[in-house]
Amino acid sequence: MIENTADVRQAAKIYKALGEPTRLKIAMLLADERTLCCSDIGSKLETVAGSTLSHHLKQLTECGLLELRKEGTYIYYSVNREIAEKYAPYLLM
Repeated sequence: MIENTADVRQAAKIYKALGEPTRLKIAMLLADERTLCCSDIGSKLETVAGSTLSHHLKQLTECGLLELRKEGTYIYYSVNREIAEKYAPYLLM
């Protein structure tokens, strides 16, 4: 049933990241909106400080759930759909 150790490790990282309510909200927001920059994510969440938001985005990016794209001084985040389909299909409903 368990595919391989790397898959298990990645799944654990993703589930740990999504176990924090703010990170789950961020992932759900990005699944709906497709692509947003950090300031847009912060304004939609309203209750998250900028430094805390950066920490959450870093956690979600490091586990592979989010992808980022730089345009000038802006960083745009989006859900990595392939990873979400495999480990967190609930986000894509």
